[in-house]
Amino acid sequence: MEIRNIAIIAHVDHGKTTLTDALMMQTGANVNSEISMDSNDLEKERGITIYSKNTSVTYKDSKINIVDTPGHADFSSEVERILRSIDCVLLLVDAQEGPMPQTKFVLKKSLELGLKPIVVVNKIDKPAAQPEAVAEMVYELFLDLGASDEQLDFPVIYAAAKNGFAKMKLEDESDNFNPLLDLILNHVKPASSPELEAKKLLAQPFNLAYDNFLGRLAICRIYEGKIKAGSQVFVENLVGETRPGKITKLFTFKGIAREEVSEAKAGDIVMVAGLPNIYIGETIAQSSEQKPLPAISIDEPTISLNFLVNNSPFAGREGKFVTNRQIKERLEKELEVNVGLKIDFSNQNFYKVFGRGELHIAILLENLRRENYELQVSRPQVIIKEEDGKKVEPYEEITVDVPEAMTGTVIEKLAKRKGRMTDMKNLNGQSRLLFDIPTRGLLGYRNEFVVDTKGEGILCTHFIGFREFAGEIERSSLGAMVSMTSGKTLAFSLWNLQERGVLYILPNIEVYEGMVIGNVAKGNDLTVNPTKGKQLTNVRASGSDDAILLTPPLDLTLERALSVMNDDEYLEITPKNIRLRKQFLTETERARNKGKIVQA
Repeated sequence: MEIRNIAIIAHVDHGKTTLTDALMMQTGANVNSEISMDSNDLEKERGITIYSKNTSVTYKDSKINIVDTPGHADFSSEVERILRSIDCVLLLVDAQEGPMPQTKFVLKKSLELGLKPIVVVNKIDKPAAQPEAVAEMVYELFLDLGASDEQLDFPVIYAAAKNGFAKMKLEDESDNFNPLLDLILNHVKPASSPELEAKKLLAQPFNLAYDNFLGRLAICRIYEGKIKAGSQVFVENLVGETRPGKITKLFTFKGIAREEVSEAKAGDIVMVAGLPNIYIGETIAQSSEQKPLPAISIDEPTISLNFLVNNSPFAGREGKFVTNRQIKERLEKELEVNVGLKIDFSNQNFYKVFGRGELHIAILLENLRRENYELQVSRPQVIIKEEDGKKVEPYEEITVDVPEAMTGTVIEKLAKRKGRMTDMKNLNGQSRLLFDIPTRGLLGYRNEFVVDTKGEGILCTHFIGFREFAGEIERSSLGAMVSMTSGKTLAFSLWNLQERGVLYILPNIEVYEGMVIGNVAKGNDLTVNPTKGKQLTNVRASGSDDAILLTPPLDLTLERALSVMNDDEYLEITPKNIRLRKQFLTETERARNKGKIVQA
Protein backbone atom coordinates (compact mmCIF):
# COMPACT_ATOMS: atom_id res chain seq x y z
CA MET A 1 0.00 0.00 0.00
CA GLU A 2 1.41 3.39 -1.01
CA ILE A 3 1.68 6.09 1.67
CA ARG A 4 1.16 9.86 1.26
CA ASN A 5 1.84 12.33 4.07
CA ILE A 6 0.09 15.70 4.05
CA ALA A 7 -0.68 18.51 6.52
CA ILE A 8 -3.63 20.88 6.35
CA ILE A 9 -2.58 24.48 7.09
CA ALA A 10 -4.60 27.70 7.16
CA HIS A 11 -5.52 30.78 9.14
CA VAL A 12 -7.76 30.27 12.17
CA ASP A 13 -11.39 29.38 11.29
CA HIS A 14 -10.81 28.74 7.58
CA GLY A 15 -12.07 25.15 7.87
CA LYS A 16 -9.08 22.81 8.45
CA THR A 17 -10.75 20.57 11.02
CA THR A 18 -14.08 20.55 9.13
CA LEU A 19 -12.29 19.36 5.99
CA THR A 20 -10.36 16.65 7.87
CA ASP A 21 -13.55 15.42 9.55
CA ALA A 22 -15.36 15.36 6.18
CA LEU A 23 -12.53 13.39 4.49
CA MET A 24 -12.67 10.82 7.31
CA MET A 25 -16.44 10.52 6.99
CA GLN A 26 -16.30 9.96 3.22
CA THR A 27 -13.53 7.34 3.35
CA GLY A 28 -15.12 5.43 6.23
CA ALA A 29 -12.33 6.23 8.71
CA ASN A 30 -14.95 7.81 10.96
CA VAL A 31 -18.54 6.60 10.85
CA ASN A 32 -19.68 8.73 13.80
CA SER A 33 -20.36 12.33 12.76
CA GLU A 34 -20.11 13.49 16.38
CA ILE A 35 -16.44 12.47 16.63
CA SER A 36 -14.17 15.30 15.54
CA MET A 37 -10.44 16.02 15.32
CA ASP A 38 -11.07 18.78 17.89
CA SER A 39 -11.37 16.29 20.75
CA ASN A 40 -10.06 18.46 23.60
CA ASP A 41 -12.76 20.17 25.77
CA LEU A 42 -11.23 23.61 25.26
CA GLU A 43 -11.09 23.07 21.50
CA LYS A 44 -14.79 22.18 21.42
CA GLU A 45 -15.76 25.20 23.55
CA ARG A 46 -13.68 27.76 21.66
CA GLY A 47 -14.10 26.25 18.19
CA ILE A 48 -10.35 26.39 17.50
CA THR A 49 -7.61 23.77 17.10
CA ILE A 50 -4.99 24.01 19.85
CA TYR A 51 -3.02 20.78 19.46
CA SER A 52 -1.99 19.25 16.13
CA LYS A 53 -3.38 15.75 15.62
CA ASN A 54 -2.83 12.83 13.29
CA THR A 55 -5.29 10.76 11.35
CA SER A 56 -5.19 8.56 8.27
CA VAL A 57 -7.65 7.69 5.51
CA THR A 58 -7.52 4.94 2.88
CA TYR A 59 -8.45 5.77 -0.73
CA LYS A 60 -7.85 3.62 -3.84
CA ASP A 61 -5.47 1.28 -1.98
CA SER A 62 -3.37 4.22 -0.75
CA LYS A 63 -2.95 5.34 2.83
CA ILE A 64 -3.05 9.13 3.30
CA ASN A 65 -1.64 10.33 6.62
CA ILE A 66 -3.17 13.73 7.49
CA VAL A 67 -1.96 16.14 10.17
CA ASP A 68 -4.53 18.74 11.29
CA THR A 69 -2.68 21.84 12.53
CA PRO A 70 -3.72 24.86 14.68
CA GLY A 71 -4.51 28.11 12.88
CA HIS A 72 -3.95 30.54 15.75
CA ALA A 73 -0.60 32.35 15.80
CA ASP A 74 0.03 31.50 19.48
CA PHE A 75 0.22 27.81 18.57
CA SER A 76 2.42 28.21 15.49
CA SER A 77 5.17 26.15 17.18
CA GLU A 78 2.84 23.18 16.59
CA VAL A 79 2.81 23.93 12.84
CA GLU A 80 6.54 24.57 12.35
CA ARG A 81 7.71 21.10 13.35
CA ILE A 82 4.90 19.26 11.52
CA LEU A 83 5.93 20.73 8.14
CA ARG A 84 9.26 18.88 8.34
CA SER A 85 7.56 15.49 8.62
CA ILE A 86 5.21 15.64 5.62
CA ASP A 87 5.60 15.77 1.83
CA CYS A 88 2.88 18.26 0.85
CA VAL A 89 0.52 20.79 2.41
CA LEU A 90 -3.09 21.60 1.65
CA LEU A 91 -3.23 25.38 2.00
CA LEU A 92 -6.83 26.27 2.89
CA VAL A 93 -8.02 29.81 2.15
CA ASP A 94 -11.47 31.22 2.92
CA ALA A 95 -13.26 32.12 -0.36
CA GLN A 96 -14.53 35.36 1.21
CA GLU A 97 -11.70 36.56 3.48
CA GLY A 98 -8.77 35.54 1.28
CA PRO A 99 -5.20 35.07 2.63
CA MET A 100 -4.84 36.19 6.28
CA PRO A 101 -1.75 36.66 8.53
CA GLN A 102 -1.41 33.03 9.60
CA THR A 103 -1.88 31.93 5.96
CA LYS A 104 1.19 33.99 5.12
CA PHE A 105 3.19 32.60 8.06
CA VAL A 106 2.52 28.89 7.42
CA LEU A 107 2.92 29.24 3.66
CA LYS A 108 6.29 30.98 4.11
CA LYS A 109 7.51 28.10 6.30
CA SER A 110 6.25 25.54 3.73
CA LEU A 111 7.96 27.26 0.79
CA GLU A 112 11.26 27.55 2.71
CA LEU A 113 11.21 23.75 3.16
CA GLY A 114 10.72 23.28 -0.59
CA LEU A 115 7.18 21.90 -0.30
CA LYS A 116 4.80 22.27 -3.28
CA PRO A 117 1.37 23.11 -1.81
CA ILE A 118 -2.12 22.29 -3.08
CA VAL A 119 -4.36 25.37 -2.69
CA VAL A 120 -7.90 24.66 -1.51
CA VAL A 121 -10.26 27.64 -1.81
CA ASN A 122 -12.77 26.67 0.88
CA LYS A 123 -16.26 27.97 1.81
CA ILE A 124 -17.26 28.72 -1.79
CA ASP A 125 -20.88 28.39 -0.59
CA LYS A 126 -20.65 31.70 1.32
CA PRO A 127 -22.96 34.44 -0.07
CA ALA A 128 -20.04 36.90 -0.41
CA ALA A 129 -17.55 34.32 -1.70
CA GLN A 130 -15.13 35.45 -4.44
CA PRO A 131 -13.22 32.20 -5.17
CA GLU A 132 -11.49 33.27 -8.40
CA ALA A 133 -10.33 36.59 -6.90
CA VAL A 134 -9.03 34.74 -3.81
CA ALA A 135 -7.11 32.27 -6.03
CA GLU A 136 -5.44 35.30 -7.66
CA MET A 137 -4.62 36.77 -4.19
CA VAL A 138 -2.96 33.46 -3.22
CA TYR A 139 -0.85 33.56 -6.41
CA GLU A 140 0.29 37.11 -5.51
CA LEU A 141 1.13 35.88 -1.99
CA PHE A 142 3.30 33.09 -3.47
CA LEU A 143 5.14 35.73 -5.53
CA ASP A 144 5.63 38.00 -2.49
CA LEU A 145 7.10 35.11 -0.51
CA GLY A 146 9.64 34.27 -3.21
CA ALA A 147 8.19 30.95 -4.41
CA SER A 148 10.18 29.06 -7.06
CA ASP A 149 8.79 28.50 -10.58
CA GLU A 150 7.94 24.92 -9.63
CA GLN A 151 6.10 26.07 -6.47
CA LEU A 152 4.20 28.73 -8.44
CA ASP A 153 2.74 25.99 -10.62
CA PHE A 154 0.38 24.93 -7.81
CA PRO A 155 -2.99 23.22 -8.41
CA VAL A 156 -6.13 25.01 -7.17
CA ILE A 157 -9.28 23.17 -6.10
CA TYR A 158 -12.55 24.66 -4.85
CA ALA A 159 -14.42 23.20 -1.87
CA ALA A 160 -17.22 23.61 0.64
CA ALA A 161 -16.02 21.33 3.45
CA LYS A 162 -19.20 21.82 5.49
CA ASN A 163 -21.34 20.68 2.56
CA GLY A 164 -19.03 17.76 1.72
CA PHE A 165 -17.79 18.44 -1.81
CA ALA A 166 -14.77 19.64 -3.81
CA LYS A 167 -14.36 20.38 -7.52
CA MET A 168 -11.49 21.29 -9.84
CA LYS A 169 -13.50 23.95 -11.72
CA LEU A 170 -16.31 26.13 -10.35
CA GLU A 171 -18.68 25.03 -13.11
CA ASP A 172 -18.14 21.30 -12.37
CA GLU A 173 -20.82 19.23 -10.63
CA SER A 174 -19.69 17.38 -7.49
CA ASP A 175 -21.20 15.94 -4.32
CA ASN A 176 -18.09 14.39 -2.70
CA PHE A 177 -14.34 14.82 -2.11
CA ASN A 178 -13.12 12.41 -4.80
CA PRO A 179 -11.64 15.27 -6.91
CA LEU A 180 -9.52 16.38 -3.91
CA LEU A 181 -8.44 12.84 -2.99
CA ASP A 182 -7.52 12.12 -6.65
CA LEU A 183 -5.52 15.36 -6.76
CA ILE A 184 -3.60 14.34 -3.60
CA LEU A 185 -2.71 10.94 -5.15
CA ASN A 186 -1.56 12.59 -8.41
CA HIS A 187 0.29 15.59 -6.92
CA VAL A 188 1.96 14.05 -3.83
CA LYS A 189 4.79 11.58 -4.39
CA PRO A 190 4.54 8.27 -2.46
CA ALA A 191 6.57 8.45 0.76
CA SER A 192 7.60 4.79 0.59
CA SER A 193 9.75 2.83 -1.87
CA PRO A 194 11.63 -0.50 -1.81
CA GLU A 195 14.97 1.39 -1.88
CA LEU A 196 14.10 3.37 1.28
CA GLU A 197 12.75 0.29 3.07
CA ALA A 198 16.00 -1.61 2.43
CA LYS A 199 18.11 0.99 4.27
CA LYS A 200 18.88 1.15 8.01
CA LEU A 201 16.25 2.74 10.26
CA LEU A 202 16.14 6.56 10.46
CA ALA A 203 13.14 8.22 12.14
CA GLN A 204 12.48 11.61 13.75
CA PRO A 205 9.84 12.67 16.33
CA PHE A 206 7.86 15.78 15.40
CA ASN A 207 5.27 15.61 18.19
CA LEU A 208 4.96 14.22 21.71
CA ALA A 209 2.14 12.67 23.69
CA TYR A 210 1.81 11.24 27.18
CA ASP A 211 0.15 8.07 28.45
CA ASN A 212 -0.29 7.27 32.17
CA PHE A 213 0.70 3.63 31.52
CA LEU A 214 3.25 3.91 28.72
CA GLY A 215 4.82 7.27 29.71
CA ARG A 216 6.11 9.62 27.03
CA LEU A 217 5.12 8.74 23.46
CA ALA A 218 6.87 10.08 20.36
CA ILE A 219 5.01 10.63 17.07
CA CYS A 220 7.63 10.03 14.37
CA ARG A 221 8.07 10.05 10.62
CA ILE A 222 10.08 7.05 9.39
CA TYR A 223 12.44 8.32 6.69
CA GLU A 224 14.39 5.13 6.00
CA GLY A 225 14.24 1.43 6.90
CA LYS A 226 11.73 -0.35 9.11
CA ILE A 227 10.87 0.00 12.79
CA LYS A 228 9.84 -3.04 14.88
CA ALA A 229 8.27 -3.36 18.32
CA GLY A 230 10.82 -4.83 20.77
CA SER A 231 13.85 -3.73 18.72
CA GLN A 232 16.92 -1.99 20.13
CA VAL A 233 17.58 1.51 18.74
CA PHE A 234 19.91 4.46 19.30
CA VAL A 235 18.70 8.01 19.94
CA GLU A 236 20.97 10.89 18.92
CA ASN A 237 20.17 14.26 20.51
CA LEU A 238 20.64 17.78 19.17
CA VAL A 239 24.22 18.13 20.48
CA GLY A 240 25.46 14.82 19.02
CA GLU A 241 25.19 12.59 22.10
CA THR A 242 23.94 9.04 21.49
CA ARG A 243 22.04 6.81 23.94
CA PRO A 244 20.55 3.32 23.54
CA GLY A 245 16.83 2.57 23.86
CA LYS A 246 14.19 -0.06 23.18
CA ILE A 247 10.86 0.27 21.35
CA THR A 248 8.34 -1.39 23.70
CA LYS A 249 5.17 -0.65 21.72
CA LEU A 250 4.46 0.64 18.22
CA PHE A 251 1.25 2.23 16.93
CA THR A 252 0.02 3.55 13.57
CA PHE A 253 -3.05 5.73 13.00
CA LYS A 254 -6.31 4.38 11.64
CA GLY A 255 -8.79 7.25 11.51
CA ILE A 256 -8.30 9.10 14.80
CA ALA A 257 -7.68 5.85 16.70
CA ARG A 258 -4.22 4.38 17.22
CA GLU A 259 -3.69 0.78 16.16
CA GLU A 260 -0.93 -1.37 17.66
CA VAL A 261 1.35 -2.99 15.08
CA SER A 262 4.53 -5.06 15.21
CA GLU A 263 6.29 -3.32 12.31
CA ALA A 264 6.12 -0.15 10.20
CA LYS A 265 8.06 0.84 7.07
CA ALA A 266 9.69 3.95 5.62
CA GLY A 267 7.28 6.77 4.80
CA ASP A 268 4.76 5.99 7.55
CA ILE A 269 3.91 8.08 10.59
CA VAL A 270 3.98 6.08 13.82
CA MET A 271 3.73 6.51 17.58
CA VAL A 272 6.46 4.78 19.63
CA ALA A 273 6.64 3.99 23.35
CA GLY A 274 9.66 2.98 25.42
CA LEU A 275 11.92 6.03 24.97
CA PRO A 276 11.27 8.06 28.15
CA ASN A 277 13.63 10.97 27.38
CA ILE A 278 12.91 11.33 23.67
CA TYR A 279 12.51 14.90 22.44
CA ILE A 280 11.29 16.60 19.25
CA GLY A 281 13.95 16.81 16.54
CA GLU A 282 16.14 13.96 17.84
CA THR A 283 17.03 11.04 15.54
CA ILE A 284 16.05 7.41 16.14
CA ALA A 285 18.58 5.20 14.33
CA GLN A 286 19.38 1.50 13.99
CA SER A 287 23.08 1.97 14.83
CA SER A 288 25.13 4.60 16.66
CA GLU A 289 27.30 5.29 13.55
CA GLN A 290 24.45 6.64 11.40
CA LYS A 291 24.42 10.33 10.52
CA PRO A 292 21.55 12.14 12.33
CA LEU A 293 18.72 13.94 10.53
CA PRO A 294 18.73 17.78 10.50
CA ALA A 295 17.37 19.22 13.77
CA ILE A 296 13.91 20.82 13.89
CA SER A 297 14.05 24.46 15.00
CA ILE A 298 11.18 26.15 16.84
CA ASP A 299 10.66 29.92 17.10
CA GLU A 300 11.35 31.45 20.50
CA PRO A 301 8.72 32.61 23.04
CA THR A 302 7.75 36.30 23.05
CA ILE A 303 6.22 36.91 26.52
CA SER A 304 6.97 35.84 30.09
CA LEU A 305 5.17 35.87 33.43
CA ASN A 306 5.66 34.45 36.93
CA PHE A 307 3.67 31.53 38.38
CA LEU A 308 3.36 31.69 42.19
CA VAL A 309 1.64 29.87 45.02
CA ASN A 310 -1.69 31.55 45.83
CA ASN A 311 -1.31 33.47 49.11
CA SER A 312 -4.55 35.50 49.05
CA PRO A 313 -6.97 35.45 52.03
CA PHE A 314 -9.11 32.93 50.06
CA ALA A 315 -6.17 30.60 49.29
CA GLY A 316 -6.82 26.86 49.53
CA ARG A 317 -10.63 27.11 49.60
CA GLU A 318 -11.29 25.57 46.18
CA GLY A 319 -8.10 24.04 44.79
CA LYS A 320 -6.87 20.52 45.39
CA PHE A 321 -3.27 21.18 44.27
CA VAL A 322 -2.00 24.38 45.89
CA THR A 323 1.65 23.86 46.94
CA ASN A 324 4.84 24.99 45.23
CA ARG A 325 5.93 21.38 44.63
CA GLN A 326 2.60 20.39 43.03
CA ILE A 327 2.67 23.39 40.67
CA LYS A 328 6.29 22.61 39.71
CA GLU A 329 5.49 18.94 38.97
CA ARG A 330 2.53 19.94 36.76
CA LEU A 331 4.63 22.48 34.83
CA GLU A 332 7.37 19.88 34.30
CA LYS A 333 4.72 17.52 32.90
CA GLU A 334 3.49 20.30 30.57
CA LEU A 335 7.01 20.66 29.15
CA GLU A 336 6.80 17.00 28.04
CA VAL A 337 4.34 17.92 25.28
CA ASN A 338 4.14 21.74 24.99
CA VAL A 339 7.29 22.61 23.03
CA GLY A 340 6.37 26.29 22.54
CA LEU A 341 6.74 26.73 26.31
CA LYS A 342 9.93 27.36 28.30
CA ILE A 343 10.15 27.50 32.10
CA ASP A 344 12.89 28.77 34.43
CA PHE A 345 12.78 26.77 37.68
CA SER A 346 15.87 28.43 39.22
CA ASN A 347 13.94 30.63 41.69
CA GLN A 348 12.45 28.91 44.73
CA ASN A 349 9.60 31.45 45.21
CA PHE A 350 8.18 31.58 41.68
CA TYR A 351 8.57 29.96 38.26
CA LYS A 352 9.16 32.13 35.21
CA VAL A 353 7.10 30.83 32.28
CA PHE A 354 7.87 31.89 28.69
CA GLY A 355 5.12 31.51 26.05
CA ARG A 356 4.16 32.46 22.50
CA GLY A 357 1.33 34.86 23.39
CA GLU A 358 -1.51 35.65 25.79
CA LEU A 359 -3.75 32.90 24.38
CA HIS A 360 -0.96 30.31 24.63
CA ILE A 361 -0.56 31.11 28.36
CA ALA A 362 -4.34 31.41 28.94
CA ILE A 363 -4.93 27.89 27.55
CA LEU A 364 -2.29 26.50 29.95
CA LEU A 365 -3.88 28.32 32.91
CA GLU A 366 -7.37 27.15 31.92
CA ASN A 367 -6.15 23.54 31.80
CA LEU A 368 -4.56 23.96 35.26
CA ARG A 369 -7.72 25.29 36.89
CA ARG A 370 -9.82 22.52 35.34
CA GLU A 371 -7.41 20.03 36.92
CA ASN A 372 -8.08 21.62 40.36
CA TYR A 373 -4.85 23.61 40.58
CA GLU A 374 -4.82 26.94 42.40
CA LEU A 375 -2.16 29.58 41.78
CA GLN A 376 -1.55 33.23 40.96
CA VAL A 377 0.36 34.85 38.10
CA SER A 378 1.98 38.22 37.47
CA ARG A 379 1.26 40.48 34.51
CA PRO A 380 2.71 39.21 31.17
CA GLN A 381 5.86 41.04 30.08
CA VAL A 382 7.42 41.12 26.62
CA ILE A 383 10.85 39.46 26.31
CA ILE A 384 13.48 42.08 25.43
CA LYS A 385 16.94 40.83 24.35
CA GLU A 386 20.28 42.20 23.19
CA GLU A 387 21.66 41.37 19.74
CA ASP A 388 24.92 42.88 18.42
CA GLY A 389 24.86 45.43 21.27
CA LYS A 390 21.34 46.62 20.38
CA LYS A 391 18.15 46.14 22.37
CA VAL A 392 15.57 44.13 20.37
CA GLU A 393 11.96 43.16 21.04
CA PRO A 394 9.33 40.95 19.34
CA TYR A 395 7.17 42.45 16.58
CA GLU A 396 3.83 41.29 15.20
CA GLU A 397 2.09 41.88 11.91
CA ILE A 398 -1.56 42.87 12.42
CA THR A 399 -4.32 42.55 9.84
CA VAL A 400 -7.40 44.60 10.75
CA ASP A 401 -10.74 44.32 8.92
CA VAL A 402 -13.10 47.16 9.92
CA PRO A 403 -15.91 49.25 8.41
CA GLU A 404 -14.44 52.30 6.62
CA ALA A 405 -16.01 54.75 9.10
CA MET A 406 -13.92 53.28 11.97
CA THR A 407 -10.50 53.24 10.30
CA GLY A 408 -9.47 56.64 11.71
CA THR A 409 -9.87 55.53 15.33
CA VAL A 410 -7.97 52.27 14.77
CA ILE A 411 -5.08 53.99 12.93
CA GLU A 412 -4.81 56.66 15.67
CA LYS A 413 -4.79 54.11 18.53
CA LEU A 414 -2.23 51.82 16.86
CA ALA A 415 0.02 54.74 15.89
CA LYS A 416 0.20 55.74 19.59
CA ARG A 417 1.32 52.19 20.34
CA LYS A 418 4.18 52.47 17.79
CA GLY A 419 2.26 50.64 15.06
CA ARG A 420 3.42 51.40 11.50
CA MET A 421 0.84 50.98 8.72
CA THR A 422 2.23 49.06 5.74
CA ASP A 423 -0.88 48.64 3.57
CA MET A 424 -4.51 49.76 3.28
CA LYS A 425 -7.24 48.47 0.97
CA ASN A 426 -10.94 49.38 0.69
CA LEU A 427 -13.60 47.09 -0.74
CA ASN A 428 -17.41 47.20 -0.41
CA GLY A 429 -17.36 49.60 2.56
CA GLN A 430 -14.77 47.49 4.45
CA SER A 431 -11.13 48.44 5.03
CA ARG A 432 -8.22 46.05 5.44
CA LEU A 433 -5.27 47.61 7.27
CA LEU A 434 -1.84 46.04 7.76
CA PHE A 435 0.47 47.15 10.58
CA ASP A 436 3.86 46.17 12.00
CA ILE A 437 3.77 46.74 15.76
CA PRO A 438 5.85 45.79 18.82
CA THR A 439 4.20 43.02 20.86
CA ARG A 440 4.35 45.45 23.81
CA GLY A 441 2.01 47.81 21.98
CA LEU A 442 -0.46 45.03 21.34
CA LEU A 443 -0.77 43.87 24.96
CA GLY A 444 -4.11 45.02 26.34
CA TYR A 445 -5.30 46.50 23.02
CA ARG A 446 -7.79 43.79 21.98
CA ASN A 447 -10.47 44.91 24.46
CA GLU A 448 -10.11 48.54 23.33
CA PHE A 449 -10.40 47.35 19.72
CA VAL A 450 -13.72 45.59 20.39
CA VAL A 451 -15.12 48.77 21.98
CA ASP A 452 -13.74 51.10 19.27
CA THR A 453 -15.18 48.98 16.43
CA LYS A 454 -18.45 48.16 18.28
CA GLY A 455 -17.69 44.47 17.82
CA GLU A 456 -17.62 44.73 14.02
CA GLY A 457 -13.83 44.59 13.58
CA ILE A 458 -11.60 41.54 13.07
CA LEU A 459 -8.02 41.67 14.35
CA CYS A 460 -5.49 38.95 13.47
CA THR A 461 -1.80 38.85 14.33
CA HIS A 462 1.30 36.78 13.73
CA PHE A 463 4.86 37.01 15.02
CA ILE A 464 7.35 38.35 12.46
CA GLY A 465 10.58 38.36 14.48
CA PHE A 466 12.73 40.47 16.79
CA ARG A 467 13.45 44.05 15.72
CA GLU A 468 15.06 47.13 17.24
CA PHE A 469 13.48 48.36 20.49
CA ALA A 470 10.75 50.92 19.70
CA GLY A 471 11.16 53.09 22.83
CA GLU A 472 8.49 54.08 25.31
CA ILE A 473 4.89 53.25 24.35
CA GLU A 474 1.96 55.35 25.50
CA ARG A 475 -0.72 53.10 26.99
CA SER A 476 -4.07 54.15 28.34
CA SER A 477 -3.78 52.46 31.73
CA LEU A 478 -6.91 52.11 33.79
CA GLY A 479 -6.93 52.67 37.53
CA ALA A 480 -8.13 49.86 39.78
CA MET A 481 -11.19 49.94 42.04
CA VAL A 482 -9.86 48.18 45.14
CA SER A 483 -11.89 46.83 48.04
CA MET A 484 -10.91 48.32 51.43
CA THR A 485 -12.70 45.63 53.43
CA SER A 486 -13.65 41.95 53.47
CA GLY A 487 -17.22 40.63 53.29
CA LYS A 488 -20.07 40.14 50.83
CA THR A 489 -20.82 42.78 48.21
CA LEU A 490 -24.19 44.54 48.38
CA ALA A 491 -26.25 45.79 45.42
CA PHE A 492 -26.74 49.23 47.06
CA SER A 493 -22.99 49.81 47.31
CA LEU A 494 -22.25 48.56 43.77
CA TRP A 495 -25.04 50.79 42.44
CA ASN A 496 -23.15 53.85 43.70
CA LEU A 497 -19.75 52.54 42.56
CA GLN A 498 -20.73 51.73 38.96
CA GLU A 499 -20.78 55.47 38.18
CA ARG A 500 -17.02 55.61 38.88
CA GLY A 501 -15.96 52.92 36.39
CA VAL A 502 -16.59 49.36 35.16
CA LEU A 503 -17.28 46.64 37.74
CA TYR A 504 -15.98 43.05 37.52
CA ILE A 505 -18.28 41.52 40.17
CA LEU A 506 -21.95 40.91 40.99
CA PRO A 507 -23.78 41.51 44.31
CA ASN A 508 -23.53 38.84 47.05
CA ILE A 509 -19.94 37.90 46.09
CA GLU A 510 -17.27 37.44 48.76
CA VAL A 511 -14.40 39.93 48.52
CA TYR A 512 -11.29 40.62 50.60
CA GLU A 513 -9.20 43.69 51.34
CA GLY A 514 -6.95 44.44 48.38
CA MET A 515 -9.10 42.62 45.80
CA VAL A 516 -9.68 44.53 42.53
CA ILE A 517 -13.45 44.70 41.90
CA GLY A 518 -13.44 47.02 38.86
CA ASN A 519 -11.54 49.69 36.95
CA VAL A 520 -11.54 53.49 37.05
CA ALA A 521 -11.23 55.46 33.81
CA LYS A 522 -9.20 58.31 35.37
CA GLY A 523 -6.09 56.11 35.82
CA ASN A 524 -5.63 56.44 39.58
CA ASP A 525 -6.48 53.60 41.97
CA LEU A 526 -9.64 54.11 44.02
CA THR A 527 -10.17 52.39 47.39
CA VAL A 528 -13.86 51.62 47.94
CA ASN A 529 -16.22 49.75 50.27
CA PRO A 530 -18.40 47.36 48.22
CA THR A 531 -20.03 45.87 51.37
CA LYS A 532 -21.65 49.08 52.61
CA GLY A 533 -25.43 48.79 53.06
CA LYS A 534 -28.18 51.39 52.91
CA GLN A 535 -28.88 53.31 56.14
CA LEU A 536 -32.40 52.26 57.14
CA THR A 537 -34.78 54.71 58.86
CA ASN A 538 -38.53 55.01 59.40
CA VAL A 539 -38.65 58.10 57.22
CA ARG A 540 -39.63 57.59 53.58
CA ALA A 541 -39.02 60.16 50.82
CA SER A 542 -39.66 59.92 47.09
CA GLY A 543 -36.14 61.08 46.17
CA SER A 544 -34.18 58.63 48.38
CA ASP A 545 -35.91 55.35 47.47
CA ASP A 546 -34.85 54.97 43.86
CA ALA A 547 -34.86 51.49 42.33
CA ILE A 548 -31.41 49.90 42.24
CA LEU A 549 -30.45 49.23 38.61
CA LEU A 550 -27.09 47.52 38.16
CA THR A 551 -25.20 47.46 34.87
CA PRO A 552 -24.04 43.88 34.06
CA PRO A 553 -20.37 43.55 35.14
CA LEU A 554 -17.45 42.91 32.76
CA ASP A 555 -16.95 39.14 32.82
CA LEU A 556 -13.29 38.46 33.64
CA THR A 557 -12.13 35.65 31.36
CA LEU A 558 -8.49 34.60 31.59
CA GLU A 559 -7.43 36.41 28.40
CA ARG A 560 -9.31 39.57 29.39
CA ALA A 561 -7.89 39.55 32.92
CA LEU A 562 -4.32 39.10 31.60
CA SER A 563 -4.79 42.11 29.30
CA VAL A 564 -6.41 44.52 31.84
CA MET A 565 -4.22 43.78 34.89
CA ASN A 566 -1.59 46.29 36.01
CA ASP A 567 2.06 45.74 36.97
CA ASP A 568 1.33 45.89 40.73
CA GLU A 569 -1.38 43.19 40.56
CA TYR A 570 -1.64 39.41 40.57
CA LEU A 571 -4.24 37.27 38.83
CA GLU A 572 -5.61 34.71 41.28
CA ILE A 573 -6.75 31.55 39.47
CA THR A 574 -8.82 28.85 41.20
CA PRO A 575 -11.06 26.05 39.84
CA LYS A 576 -14.18 28.19 40.34
CA ASN A 577 -13.01 31.83 40.27
CA ILE A 578 -10.71 34.28 38.52
CA ARG A 579 -9.88 37.30 40.68
CA LEU A 580 -7.60 40.31 40.29
CA ARG A 581 -5.82 41.49 43.44
CA LYS A 582 -3.14 43.96 44.47
CA GLN A 583 0.30 42.55 45.31
CA PHE A 584 0.14 44.54 48.58
CA LEU A 585 -3.33 44.03 50.02
CA THR A 586 -3.65 46.87 52.55
CA GLU A 587 -3.64 50.56 51.66
CA THR A 588 -0.84 51.18 54.19
CA GLU A 589 1.40 48.57 52.53
CA ARG A 590 0.69 49.99 49.09
CA ALA A 591 1.59 53.51 50.22
CA ARG A 592 4.79 52.26 51.89
CA ASN A 593 5.84 50.27 48.80
CA LYS A 594 4.68 52.71 46.12
CA GLY A 595 6.47 52.07 42.82
CA LYS A 596 7.76 48.67 43.93
CA ILE A 597 6.74 45.52 42.03
CA VAL A 598 7.07 42.22 43.84
CA GLN A 599 8.69 39.34 41.99
CA ALA A 600 7.35 36.72 44.40
